[in-house]
Amino acid sequence: MEQVTIYGRSSCGFCIRAKDLCESMQVPYTWIDMMEKGISKADIADKIGKPVHTVPQIFVGQQHIGGFDEFYAYVREHEAASAR
Repeated sequence: MEQVTIYGRSSCGFCIRAKDLCESMQVPYTWIDMMEKGISKADIADKIGKPVHTVPQIFVGQQHIGGFDEFYAYVREHEAASAR
């Protein structure tokens, strides 16, 4: 799997779960603390071209995956495909 980038907040449970999932699956990731870097949801929305209402917002390579639920489904699908 390509490099994962997680935009989130350290106080967000789903953000922490996304980081934990990457670590448990040994997927390389970059954590970007939006509060620390001064990044808003509007900034992410500008990057992906649609409104953002929640964090985390997760990218695999340059592909926007979505939030934790979408990322979890993506990881499981990728895992199943590589097991074939």
